[in-house]
Amino acid sequence: MTLEQLIVLHAIVGQGTFRGAADHLNKAQSAISHMLKKLEDELGFTVLSRESYRPELTEKGEVFYRHSLRVLQRMQDLKSIARTLVSEQEAEVALTVTATFPFSPILGLIGEMTSRYPATHIRVARDNMGGSLEKLLADEVQIAISTLDGVPLDRVEALPLASVTILPVAHPDFPAAHGSSVKSDAEMQSHIQIVVSDSGSANKQSRGLLPGGLRWTVSDFATKKDVLLANMGWGGMPQHMIQQELDEGSLVRLNVEGYPPVRAEHYLMRRRDVTIGTVAQAVWDRLKDLNYGS
Repeated sequence: MTLEQLIVLHAIVGQGTFRGAADHLNKAQSAISHMLKKLEDELGFTVLSRESYRPELTEKGEVFYRHSLRVLQRMQDLKSIARTLVSEQEAEVALTVTATFPFSPILGLIGEMTSRYPATHIRVARDNMGGSLEKLLADEVQIAISTLDGVPLDRVEALPLASVTILPVAHPDFPAAHGSSVKSDAEMQSHIQIVVSDSGSANKQSRGLLPGGLRWTVSDFATKKDVLLANMGWGGMPQHMIQQELDEGSLVRLNVEGYPPVRAEHYLMRRRDVTIGTVAQAVWDRLKDLNYGS
């Protein structure tokens, strides 16, 4: 069994056909078929059924494929380590953290990395929605923490990091906060929804908008929180940013039709086609090890 055979298997499953795998790996289709057959002969069972147009994993093949993915990931990690060992310490490492993600653990990590690599300047940005992915794809940052919305996984490596709960909230004296009944979309349309603008170049706010409702747009969640506390509107906020206000009662949860609490999954991301340096790799490894709460 060879690494190349596993790569071929992964390509066939990922591309859906032998021809697609051949084009993806820039190999002849006959070579792809030969390597898979050689792998199956060594294993002693059929990994992919060829009975239909698209090859499908057999029951045993499914188990083998899942384990092979771990091997390929470990090989990718080894390659990253090898590249790191021969690289020099960078002058600067840039990362972006989406605004909904808790920032305090990032601050601790920056302090740790600054002590270990005093010659490297670590630059951190906070972005909203599409801004983080845009910077990563434009090679403006080496590492991004964001959701998977719009992420091209063929170009970006993404590891699950933590989930963040987004709650619809308002001041306790806000009209929609009165009573325990569910507020309909029609009822909420007369109340101002406070939204945070997208920091990407498209500058589109499309998440969690009440159809046909009134809204104000602000640049960041700190401003949004101030507006909500001033009883000037309602909106979704990451729970960790308002837990104290919820405990004190200065903000309360709303029960809005079509706007339930949402658990947003956040991921640690970097581009697959870019070799990162010593410090960026250390930051990446440290972020993987951190235990984030929701």
